[in-house]
Formats: sequence, C-alpha cells, structure tokens
Amino acid sequence: MPRPGQVKPETDERLSDRIAVGLLTRTFPPELVDRVVAECGRSGQRTRLLPPRVVVYFVLAMCLFSGQGYEEVARLLTQGLTWAKRWSGSWQVPTTAAISRARVKLGPEPLKALFAEVARPLATGETPGAQYGRWRLVAIDGTVFDAPDSEANAAHFGRPKTHRTERCAYPQVRMVALAECGTHAITAAALGPLSSSEPALARSLFGHLGEGDLLLADRGFSGLDLWRAASAGGADLLWRIRSHQVLPVREELPDGSYLSEIVAAKDHRKRADPTTVRVIEYTLQGPGFPEQDAPYRLITTILDPDPEAASATDLAALYHERWEIETALDELKTHQRGPAQVLRSRSPDGVEQEVWGHLLVHYAIRSLMHDTADAAQLDADRLSFTRSIRLARRQVTAQAAFSP
Repeated sequence: MPRPGQVKPETDERLSDRIAVGLLTRTFPPELVDRVVAECGRSGQRTRLLPPRVVVYFVLAMCLFSGQGYEEVARLLTQGLTWAKRWSGSWQVPTTAAISRARVKLGPEPLKALFAEVARPLATGETPGAQYGRWRLVAIDGTVFDAPDSEANAAHFGRPKTHRTERCAYPQVRMVALAECGTHAITAAALGPLSSSEPALARSLFGHLGEGDLLLADRGFSGLDLWRAASAGGADLLWRIRSHQVLPVREELPDGSYLSEIVAAKDHRKRADPTTVRVIEYTLQGPGFPEQDAPYRLITTILDPDPEAASATDLAALYHERWEIETALDELKTHQRGPAQVLRSRSPDGVEQEVWGHLLVHYAIRSLMHDTADAAQLDADRLSFTRSIRLARRQVTAQAAFSP
C-alpha cells in the first residue's frame, strides 16, 4: 500500500533515473551520489517515492532555493517531467512529512562525504589572484549559522549570550573553512557546537594543506601549537597576531622586517623550545583609514626576505587577500542562504546535513564561475555571484525534464 502522498508507478522506471537538476547534477553526477550514499550505508533496498539519490538532490535544491517550502522545492525539481513526457510513470509531489522522514533517514554523512569527495582546489597557475610566486593563496576563517530554536538543537549546539548575559533566541553551529583566495572555492570545512573554538576546529583542516600553499589567517588563530600544526605538512603561513604579543628582535633584515621567536603561552619567561618566525610591521595611512594605536603585525614562515619573491612590502599587501574568504562566507550566508535567515532543521543531524548542503551548492556555483572566467580569460572577481546563483536556479527548473 503506498504511503500518504505516494502514487504507485505504472512502470519499473524510477523517478531518480529522470531527475536532473542542472548545475547540481553537472557537479555531482548521479553515479557519484549513488556511490557515496552506498559507502555511507544509506542505499535504499527498494524503489520508493524518495530514494536516497533523490533526497540528496532535494537537500541540495533546498539549499539552492533557500526560503522555499519543502513541497515547492520538490515541484521545482520535477515540474518539467510531465509536459516534456520524459517520465512515463505517475508521480505526486511528496508531503512535507514524507520529505522530513526521508531527510532523517539519509542523515548528514552522505552530504559530508560528497563534499569531501568533490571539493578540490579549482585554481590553475593562470587563475588571476590565486598565486603569489610559487605559492597558492589559501585563507582560513570561521562563522556561525543560526539554527531553529528546538530543545535538541539548543542541547547539542548551545546558544550565545548577549552582553547582558541573556540567552540569544537561536542555537548556533560553528563552522571553520578553508578557501582558495583566487576562486572563493571552499575546499574543506569542519562543524561543531558553539562551544568549539575556531582554532580547535581548524586543526582538522590542516591535513588539506601542503607544500606550495600559503595560508593566511587573522588574529583569532594564534599559539605555537596551532602554528606548528598548520605548517607540519609543508605549507607556509602568513598570520596576523595581536599587538600585545611579545616578539623580541633577533635579527633585523634589509627590507625592514626582522626575525623573532614564538613560544608557548606558558613559556614566555624561559622561552624554551622556540620557533623562529619573520615579523612584518606596517601601518595603513590615508583618508579612508583610522588612526592606529599600534602597527599591524604579521608573522610568517617565509624567513628569506627575497625582494623578488617575499619582500615585507609584498607580504603586507598580500595579507589583505585574506578578506577573500570573508567574501566567500558572505556569499554562502547572505546571498545563497538569504540575509538573516535561520536554517530550517530542528534536529542536530538535520542542521549539519543542511550546512553541508549549502557548502556543496556554493562549491558548485563557484566551480561554474571559475570555468566561465577561465574560458573567457577573465578574473572570476569580475563575475557576479548573485547572477550566477540566479542562473543555477533557472537551470534547475529548465532542465528538470532531462535525464541525467
């Protein structure tokens, strides 16, 4: 007997064999989705109204059409099937309850595994803004997402307090991400409760770095242990540090930078087991800049002040490429998810599934933008993310009738 909202197909042909969602199936082919779902142990044993592949694409479409209801997203996925006669069976839009149950059964693991499988660096040696000398520019930063106010979300993720120590309206999930500066592609991410610190989540991402990478980070990422963990795989680092941190001058260099040492926070007096760093201090002057009480200070693993490759002036200017990850997170949270919108899932697994879905959609859009810019020999920064996401949405509705 069919479930509520289900009409039994008249043929053995499955709806999942007919759904195609434009850019999303281009970036995440059905064969890959099926394999990832199977590896996560979520494969369906029989034909259903919402087999696992359809649910994965539904979650992606739900993130692409953020703000639309469940049933409306399902209609957008399949609206072309009937009039184009590409679907010979009979099919009815699932109910909201059926979609919710299917999302619970799928869980967050397939979406997380799909992101780990697909999210790779996009930049080439010719991508504008992606390289500095022999280094690929990468930035790390964190953000939070508001989750629905449910007991389960509050218990799992926690919620921040206001300046009056009152509890905020929504629980929050913390995310730390790595992004290419030249393409804005987020290539790795880690999620955790609000109580997780950004440095703690960042540690799980350092395995994605290696020789030829230059990691940019702000003052929130500090400490000797974190510095050593980030550089252990051979990546070079360029991080801003707080103005009160003690950095004794060990050797002055011709370009105005100097060599110093960083030690563990508990070891400032004895300064045992130090790590040598190069320090670059600078100020910004001009009508658009406020007066500074202290200079900006950067530390780097690049100890050689080669005037042609890593001068103090070049590195000071280069550090501001770190803002590219701020732009990527703004694209993800404001333009894609919608300004000030709360995630829709009332369970922790659903929240994580949704965040991974948003990351996958952002990667798909940025991949399209990179390919377009590369073919036209343009800087991807000249392309509009807002227009690109509108294009992706139109593709879903226009191509829903064509088999993947």
